Amino acid sequence: MNKTLVAALISTVLIAPSVSATEIFKDDVNTVSIGGFVDARVINTQGETEVVNGASRINFGFARQLQNGWNAFAKLEWGVNPVGSTDIVYNNRFESIQDEFFYNRLGYAGLAHDTYGSITIGKQWGAWYDVVYGTNYGFVWDGNTAGVYTYNKDDGAVNGVGRGDKTVQYRNSFNDISFAVQVQLKNSEFYTCDFEDITQDACEDLWTTGATEAQKVEYNYTYGGSITYQATDKLVLAAGVNRGEFDVTFGNGNTSTAEDIIYGVSATWGNFDQNGFYASANINKNENHDTDNIGRLIDKSVGVESLFSYMFDNNIRTFVSYNILDAGNDYVIQPNYNADPEDEFKRQFVVMGLHYVFNPETVVYLEVRRDYSDFTSNDKDQQARMELSEDDGVAIGIRYTL
Repeated sequence: MNKTLVAALISTVLIAPSVSATEIFKDDVNTVSIGGFVDARVINTQGETEVVNGASRINFGFARQLQNGWNAFAKLEWGVNPVGSTDIVYNNRFESIQDEFFYNRLGYAGLAHDTYGSITIGKQWGAWYDVVYGTNYGFVWDGNTAGVYTYNKDDGAVNGVGRGDKTVQYRNSFNDISFAVQVQLKNSEFYTCDFEDITQDACEDLWTTGATEAQKVEYNYTYGGSITYQATDKLVLAAGVNRGEFDVTFGNGNTSTAEDIIYGVSATWGNFDQNGFYASANINKNENHDTDNIGRLIDKSVGVESLFSYMFDNNIRTFVSYNILDAGNDYVIQPNYNADPEDEFKRQFVVMGLHYVFNPETVVYLEVRRDYSDFTSNDKDQQARMELSEDDGVAIGIRYTL
């Protein structure tokens, strides 16, 4: 692997797609850069119109040349909420309801070598994201069907497919092939109870009494990997997998194990930020990997995301995306949820966008979502709660990249 590939490798792990960085300090050994963006928008959805934050963030990247061909690097990124809090859940719940001005998004350090690749430790984008990020370019309604923002549109931290917590990751490239492998080294334990309104402490107390409605869940290490093939200067093919495991102990002493697994492939043509045609699509199958809109673990589902875009010479970019996560019916397998076997879960929507790109760092945009989801249930109150976070919408905004 030559030095050009090492530089590209470090750039890949330091900077997410479509986010530029500006050097603010450089000497013979050290480089410091700043990146991120401020995104403010007006959105109409779920019967309300409001000014909201568009996942604004700021990050600092650090790189240092070492001896014998080694380089050290680090990144710190915080989400920023410049417009105040909001109750509308329309995109990524972890970001859209933050009350704090700063909150942690990424933080890791690593080493890279011309021959030996790179290794990073910390909170970072998972190897699975390498497979599916090509459809994640919508500003307002990005994909929630590719298995990245798991557990009801959170940031994928728990199972390492999004911004994974406590992750160790290795990357390398050979000619036109690059790959990533990772492991999450964590120990997590929590309690769940089959009641809508109960605190974690109360649920734990209920579990200690031997109640069958309570469960202790251990979800520890996860493993994942991806491989990417640059088939031509425009065509990129990728595949990946991620796996974890739930160990459940019920209050009555019974135990159960559930495998969290997702695997899939993708194909991408072109560059979203350059003039001309761009297309990307991915498909995945998963088990026990995500939850429905009221927090119940989904047994099995299939997800598809696609995005087609064209940027004209006059700086106008148009795109359309189609996304679906289909679990069918009878998708809740836990014995104590008392779910109706006729409950249907199909998250499905189309997004159309019109961007005016003054330059890559300044974009004014209009995006429209049309929802075609099916959350049919005989329990109409439950169906209404399932539908609450999925709706048609219109948003206009400006993204100012640092």
